[in-house]
Amino acid sequence: MTEEDISTFNFDRLPSDDRSLTRIMTRLSGVLERDALVRQTVQQLRSSLETDRVVLYYFYRQWKGRVTFESLSSERYSILGQTGPDECFNGDYAAMYEAGRVRAIANIDIEPIADCHREFLRGMNVRANLVVPVLMAKGLWGLLVAHHCRSPRAWSHSDIQQMQKGAEKLATAKAIVEIG
Repeated sequence: MTEEDISTFNFDRLPSDDRSLTRIMTRLSGVLERDALVRQTVQQLRSSLETDRVVLYYFYRQWKGRVTFESLSSERYSILGQTGPDECFNGDYAAMYEAGRVRAIANIDIEPIADCHREFLRGMNVRANLVVPVLMAKGLWGLLVAHHCRSPRAWSHSDIQQMQKGAEKLATAKAIVEIG
């Protein structure tokens, strides 16, 4: 069933004893809507920022997450499915992002960051990094992350604002708030 099939399906035609199917189809429709919104958001951000990669790092449980969506300037930059280093992203970092921390690193080689963080970024070919939290009423849902891989990059105030608007768009979208 395609996204279009689901959105045009007439649920009223189902017999009354098929309410569980209706709930499943409604949830599936919401998931597809959420995924389309996230995909569109990361693609728009990568294009407008003219950077190599923008990803959504989604937290599936407390401080455990993975890259679930990405937009790339080249397939060689793909990190889809990767998880972060547990020893680097701990409760202290999570608390900072829950408080709204935005982190813009222009050059990972000279930024004062933990060695494990620097090596993690190098392993993904990152030269400059911009991280913005996606904050919902229930807490930190994920991180929108822009990576510049070709060279260091000074992130502008406009770059940061665009990422924050993208995070806010995701945090307030009905499809995300209802499904998570």
